Amino acid sequence: MTVAEETEVTLAVGQHKELPAVPDDASGRQPEQEMHAILEIGVRSRPGPQHTGAPAPGTGPALAEVLIVDTSRSMLHPAAKLHAAKDATVAAVRMLPDGTAFAVLSGRFDATLVHPGPGRPVLAVAGPAEREAAARAVRILDADGGTALGTWLDLARRLLKDHPAPVKHVLLLTDGRNEHDHRAAMALDTALDACEGRFVCDAWGIGDDWDAELLLRITRRLHGRAHAVRAESELTSAYEELMAGLLGTAVPELRIRLTPTPGTVIRQVKQVVPAEQDLPAVPAGSGGRAVEYVTRAWGDEVRHFQVVLTADPAGRETDEDLQLAAVEVVLPGFGRPVRLPAPQPVLVRWTDNPRDASRQHPGVRRHERYQQAGAAVARAYRAWLRGPDGSAMADRALTHALALADELGDAQLRDALRRIEATPGTGRIRPGLKDVDWQHLILSSALTTPPARTAGGGAYRAGAGDASGTPGDGSGVPADGAPAARGAAPGSPRRAADGRPGNGGEGPPDGDGNVRPGPGLPAPRAGGADGSAGDEAAVPPGSAASARPTAGAPANPGATTPVPPGTAARVSPGSGVPVRPGVDGRVSPEAGGSVPPGVGVPVRPGGGAPASHTPDGFLPPEADDRPSPEAETPVPAGTGVAPSVLPGGPGAPDGSRAPAVPALAVRADGLVECPRCRWLGPAESVYCGGACGRRLREASE
Repeated sequence: MTVAEETEVTLAVGQHKELPAVPDDASGRQPEQEMHAILEIGVRSRPGPQHTGAPAPGTGPALAEVLIVDTSRSMLHPAAKLHAAKDATVAAVRMLPDGTAFAVLSGRFDATLVHPGPGRPVLAVAGPAEREAAARAVRILDADGGTALGTWLDLARRLLKDHPAPVKHVLLLTDGRNEHDHRAAMALDTALDACEGRFVCDAWGIGDDWDAELLLRITRRLHGRAHAVRAESELTSAYEELMAGLLGTAVPELRIRLTPTPGTVIRQVKQVVPAEQDLPAVPAGSGGRAVEYVTRAWGDEVRHFQVVLTADPAGRETDEDLQLAAVEVVLPGFGRPVRLPAPQPVLVRWTDNPRDASRQHPGVRRHERYQQAGAAVARAYRAWLRGPDGSAMADRALTHALALADELGDAQLRDALRRIEATPGTGRIRPGLKDVDWQHLILSSALTTPPARTAGGGAYRAGAGDASGTPGDGSGVPADGAPAARGAAPGSPRRAADGRPGNGGEGPPDGDGNVRPGPGLPAPRAGGADGSAGDEAAVPPGSAASARPTAGAPANPGATTPVPPGTAARVSPGSGVPVRPGVDGRVSPEAGGSVPPGVGVPVRPGGGAPASHTPDGFLPPEADDRPSPEAETPVPAGTGVAPSVLPGGPGAPDGSRAPAVPALAVRADGLVECPRCRWLGPAESVYCGGACGRRLREASE
């Protein structure tokens, strides 16, 4: 196995920027406010050389693998469990490409090295002879003794600790519970402390007596995933699928680097999709205020992360975008070309409007619903354990969990819940359940999914409910779950239709081979007031278009304004129909007034009647927010359509684009200076990284 050489990483930041600037109580004290943001990070490998079983010249093996087989006495009851474990382990070993370091362990009260045997190197190196020798050693395994998982993991740690492979992985299988932990040479908690950050561990359950919480406890600490099979015969194909994913690993590690502005505190960073997982923080190599959060072993996939920041609005300007932190994705010490996204800001807009300040980003709300669903499953299980005395409580908890699964639109969770429901729609627990049925449900409730993609290609509508135009979480990822190919995600390199860079070119790889945008690249164009891309197209004669909302007075959601021939309007070409207003329902105070000649009028993209939100805040699949190509045509005087008042948008009497923020002069040392707080930073900075956090220039300069 070799790591893919053509890899691109994308980053999108979704948030509602408004936070209250007024005191929460009569005392006049203003506590620090929490800003929640959802980061969507995607990794996509472009087609490259096929795996041939040997590493690419000069790269070396990317994977070191340890397979742990539970050989406690319970694996013989029934014996089909042990047979299935042997078959699956042999199948996994035979998939290892030549040159891959590996070992097989047997787990009982302690751990034993099955292959390579005594006197051999610490890890075997895969080749035809080694794979067959390992298969023979696995085939003769017998079962006896108890279960002490801490000793199993500690031996895996000692085997892997000095190996240079960038991806170190442990595959653990057990049929029981950690019942002999108190007698073990190393307790599980101690082993997890020693192993965290050293390798990734996937844990599997087999049979009828495994413990879901135990598997989750291990995988949450060791950045893996917990799985189980309902029938022993399923294990071999499950192992083969998992190994195929490992062999397709794109990057061994990504780090989320957060650099807060003065006065901002990082409270939490955690993964929320595909499962909740706290991330370890490490000091950033650049020093200063930056902190990095480690994520492990990426294939071609998309993950979501929640960032919680706090800040004090005292002394800050209101109704202006201010930067709380800069978000960057970094890849330390990899040494192979990977295209990394441009840094993105986490912003705040302090406001005295309680309606604006009360909104919540859909991604944050979605994760809260998953937490509630998991808690409901746990309540139902605890009540079921009480027997008849807990049946009513178990039914209520199941009903609650089913309602949450429906609200989330999560078919996997809904199907898992219905496996324990007596009759669909009743919300009653099925008689005759076994404990293992609940263990499977607990694992299922720990998995999370992004919302269904909209027709515009986003998981959440870009800037949903956000008058600032901040990209919504998921805005850059198409329906197939892979990161968008060309210019879809904020911060990803823009490309022309022929695939060539369309953003001014790329800079050379850094010391680790990571490709970043070249100097002088324009940042992604700022979105519209409703979060749209702000593209423009001419409207046919006599068509009607709704002016795009910005900050200001309440709007009539159904109001439309006839647009004379030649008007420039930001709609899908040829739609000519009203479009939905911004979620905050506000437009410019000038709406309905006359427009000087030559002004381009921005209108919400995507034709159709005004759309409504689904209960969880996401748009239906038919909603299309895809931008249309730009085209501007002067508007005759007196049309009654409000000009754009967005920073940097069209609005000058002569129809030109006048930036709302003056351009800053670049000093001789290549830096720019914030006129407010005198912070010095890179010339391409859009926001001040100092105390004020204000906008320095337009993103489109």
